[in-house]
Amino acid sequence: MKAVVYRRYGGPDVLELTELPEPKTHVDSVLIRVRAAGLNRADAAIQAGALDSAVETYFPVVPGWDVAGVVERAGPGAPEFAPGDEVIAYVRGDVQRAHGGFAELVSADVRGVVRKPSALSFTEAAGLPLAGLTAYQGVVHALAVRRGESLLVHGAAGGVGSLAVQIALAGGARVIGVGSADDHAYLRSLGAQAVAYGEGLADRVRSLVPEGVDAVLDTIGGGALAASAGAVRSGGRSASIAEPGVPGTVDVFARMDRADLTAVTALAEAGLLTVRVGAVFPLEKAAEAQRAFATGNTAGKVVLEIG
Repeated sequence: MKAVVYRRYGGPDVLELTELPEPKTHVDSVLIRVRAAGLNRADAAIQAGALDSAVETYFPVVPGWDVAGVVERAGPGAPEFAPGDEVIAYVRGDVQRAHGGFAELVSADVRGVVRKPSALSFTEAAGLPLAGLTAYQGVVHALAVRRGESLLVHGAAGGVGSLAVQIALAGGARVIGVGSADDHAYLRSLGAQAVAYGEGLADRVRSLVPEGVDAVLDTIGGGALAASAGAVRSGGRSASIAEPGVPGTVDVFARMDRADLTAVTALAEAGLLTVRVGAVFPLEKAAEAQRAFATGNTAGKVVLEIG
């Protein structure tokens, strides 16, 4: 099968297209023919060696944690899936090896596989697993945002932020999204109230919610929580996926939870959640896709289309 691998740590230049043997299907795994694979910050960080002290790595490594595709076969311990089923999967492993989604085929632990929402294309659905889990766990678990409450989202037009906006809105919350002026129309189309970054942010939020927001989700770091501190009511909650260790703030690190991912896909199936795709590349241009992703200039997820 065709796959993109890296044989040493580094940036986009270490990626190469090669041929690898077809992955084996274990008892409780599902072999997926990948139609699309999403790019994430975590992929690039691990590829650069950022977690070398914590994660065992066996080169060559196939990167990519997020995939959407079609089941080729399922192991006997995965009877809920059959050939032809359209699925999405979160294929992060505890060990980095020739296992990721930048390939024509991937063998995925059944615990990380759920059915693809029919409302989304493969390209859109490939942007859902990690970002969807992160957003859902931030809004629903870390912040426990309830119906009628107000949520401020930093980086609201980004991959995680835009999903967090939609998840909170679907739960009956009021959402104020912080984003650049170019993204305000998009945020309003989702149902959020849009405010701009920069000096006076807290005052702008207070003009919309005079009593202060109930909760804040930071998806960008860089002091975003400090900039909006004055916009949060007394006793309000905050969580961050990008700036760990801020006092009084819950750190959010996505973990695979099949119930959570199923809940996210159910929102998409119901038409309450969409994935914004900003750029699409073929498998052989994975390095170019990583460079585009690194610029931060793509308005939405960067996705590889495969097959």
